[in-house]
Amino acid sequence: MNVMTMSPIAAQRSKIDDGDAKTLLSARANSLVAHIQRTDFPCVGAKSALAQDGLRVEVAEDITKADDDARLYRVLARWSHIAAMDGPNFRSLAVVFAGPRDLDERAFELALWDRLSGLSAHNAAHGFAEDSRFSSDPEDAHFALSFGGHAYFAVGLHPNASRKARRLSFPAIIFNLHEQFERLREEQLYERMREVILARDEQFDGTANPMIARHGEQSEARQYSGREVEADWTCPFSPGEKT
Repeated sequence: MNVMTMSPIAAQRSKIDDGDAKTLLSARANSLVAHIQRTDFPCVGAKSALAQDGLRVEVAEDITKADDDARLYRVLARWSHIAAMDGPNFRSLAVVFAGPRDLDERAFELALWDRLSGLSAHNAAHGFAEDSRFSSDPEDAHFALSFGGHAYFAVGLHPNASRKARRLSFPAIIFNLHEQFERLREEQLYERMREVILARDEQFDGTANPMIARHGEQSEARQYSGREVEADWTCPFSPGEKT
């Protein structure tokens, strides 16, 4: 698979020059692809997105800073429109950050939610309402992120993740449209895929993932960072005021 074809505009708006941006994109995209292509990597949805040319990769700088938020939001908004149209059954938008690479799980969790809060604030500022099928309250069992009018599930990866499937050599956030999960439910394929992923993840890591729950049973926000959060955990989500 030609990694560069997965991201036709990823490097065009970077602060670094085009040549260096393309080199960084290729290196980070290849690293992410290699992670997904591992034979024992558990997420068959990610593998399907890759096989169907449904994975797009964007580069960014520091996950702890808001410098890239406006650009990444514009990418997400366009992706929401494009991905909602006919195309591959599985699509994911991956944002791969240069660093920092030494964040522990709690520090990564805070950085992840800071970026998600910033992106959500841009969504509100651009006049997009949340997907009406979901809640914008991270304490609600029906919570989901919304960008460009479409609901998303976010997956965080970083070097110090305790779960092997979430362990990558740089910080990253993978955005997955909820619509593809809903389509699988309609086709009665979701539960089988979920069972396969859970079984593969347990085999990959040696233990079952304690954070996995069905949407509607518990807020999916608890799963985003990959950390095993406490029973009384409060989501650090603060998207700011709508305009």
